[in-house]
Amino acid sequence: MPSPRPPLFATCAALLALWLAPGPGRLEAGTVYRWTDRNGITHYGDHQPDAPATPVREIPVHAEPGAIARLRVEPDGGRYLAWADNTLDGPIEVMLHFSQSNNIIGAPALPARATVPAHGSALVSVLSAATQGRGGSFELRMDSLPGDPNARPRDVEYLMPLETAALDIEQGYGGSFSHADPENRHAIDFGAPIGTPVLAARAGRVMQVESGFDRAGLSQETYGGRANYIRILHDDGTMALYAHLKANGVHVRVGQQVETGQRIGLSGNTGFTTGPHLHFVVQVNRGMRLESLPFRMRGPAGALRFSEPR
Repeated sequence: MPSPRPPLFATCAALLALWLAPGPGRLEAGTVYRWTDRNGITHYGDHQPDAPATPVREIPVHAEPGAIARLRVEPDGGRYLAWADNTLDGPIEVMLHFSQSNNIIGAPALPARATVPAHGSALVSVLSAATQGRGGSFELRMDSLPGDPNARPRDVEYLMPLETAALDIEQGYGGSFSHADPENRHAIDFGAPIGTPVLAARAGRVMQVESGFDRAGLSQETYGGRANYIRILHDDGTMALYAHLKANGVHVRVGQQVETGQRIGLSGNTGFTTGPHLHFVVQVNRGMRLESLPFRMRGPAGALRFSEPR
């Protein structure tokens, strides 16, 4: 009788990127209420009680980012199937790596990439023992980015994304404060009081939203991934990002089709920011990296001119 095959052990860790969207178990922003009833029992709830015995205490709850993709590993006989599940209403790209491995190979070999459709799944790699009859172990890491790397951007004129006659550009292309990296190099920061209506600069489908953050500051580590935003997918695969929106200032839902000029939210001051403004950028996935694109834009008085960084 043959000896049993030694087991393979898998530990899966997903390291997921900014462009975050809600996922199971994420912490939503809001208020928790604490009170004590007439029997002396302390309660916590998401709404105020009718007749508490003691004053009700409000406890703010701050949101945490969720993930745009989830790594799922399923046993399959003597193999493991590594799947990527997309939580967004638009395509994403993932890359799967070994953090460490012992006598394990992947087919295709790792690192391996896959494009995952909206709310879909993709088999990224099949893992098995390199030498049969020996045990093995592995740890995985999965990186993810929104967008289809096969997108083909078109030259389109965008509408100024604020419902205002005033034009206040606080930071343009290549701005030294936060527009030096490729994904923001061609971003524009429009100064705007908190609560200014934000308009869709181009028609598309709402791919991703975040509305639960209510704080701002200059610590990149603390606030870099904690801005409220709307990401809209266009029909050529490009994506427009409207960021630093007011807390609970998103007026569209994921999967909704929006038209040019439609109100989609309210400007604010959330995340890594020096003050109230709207950060607008058009991005495309260039193969596990986001790249911002220069764009033409029309304002209330005609075409807007943005200077290329030197």
